[in-house]
Amino acid sequence: MQLTIQNLSKTYANGVKALDNVSLTIPTGMYGLLGQNGAGKSTLMRTLATLQDADSGSAQLANIDVLKDKETVRRMLGYLPQEFGVYPKVSSTDLLDHFAILKGITNGRERKELVEALLHRVNLYEHRKKAVSSYSGGMKQRFGIAQALIGDPKLIIVDEPTAGLDPGERNRFYNLLSEIGENVIVILSTHIVQDVMELCNNMAIIHQGRVLYGGSPQAAVKSLDGKIWAKSISKADLPTYQQTHTVISNKLVAGKPLIHVLSEGRPSDGFEQASPDLEDVFFSTINAGAHV
Repeated sequence: MQLTIQNLSKTYANGVKALDNVSLTIPTGMYGLLGQNGAGKSTLMRTLATLQDADSGSAQLANIDVLKDKETVRRMLGYLPQEFGVYPKVSSTDLLDHFAILKGITNGRERKELVEALLHRVNLYEHRKKAVSSYSGGMKQRFGIAQALIGDPKLIIVDEPTAGLDPGERNRFYNLLSEIGENVIVILSTHIVQDVMELCNNMAIIHQGRVLYGGSPQAAVKSLDGKIWAKSISKADLPTYQQTHTVISNKLVAGKPLIHVLSEGRPSDGFEQASPDLEDVFFSTINAGAHV
């Protein structure tokens, strides 16, 4: 199964063009949608999750029209939004049971078995009687995945799922998502480069509503071999380097800016060749897109 998106566009009433002719082909497996806050990722996710309409374009999940046949899509969809609200005093068992009813699972015994299996799968069974509102951030995200798995979905959408998680919870979440992504389409929308590099075989970079890159993270990184150069400079010199070089990123290391420059050859004295990573891909792509 694959999801095919063609020329999807959306402009809000305030004039913001959130999606600008977005076209993507998303196969089974983990697919990363990488972009800065406000790039259009959440708009695309909400459109695919049938929560809002596009102005134009199409989206097909196998032979299903995602934009028109919303009820069918919802039966095949698992969705974990960026802001996942819960009832304050309801246990995870009762809340999952409620969600299962909403998904059309009316047999009580079937629901009970499903809820227990999901709680075991996301490692929350021993906490099943606690109110979900009392869970840690990572536990809430794992509960969110559990509810997204109700109904054996073919398409799962997770929006900024690891923001705010500690390293241990993030790793547990990575492992859970990777396992799920073996058999279904999982779209991971994030601004965290590491999430995409560690989880996804395919990805797209979206900026100001436009797709700037689509392909594998590994191929994108390989395309920058020999083209990334690093140098530690003084803060006072940063504006000059930004004017004279293609500076794609800078970060403070020991109080001094460490700049990464995109260049076919050594830019000038003092630069050392750096091994490219997906962060370099992201910033160089965004930089090129801003000048189109």
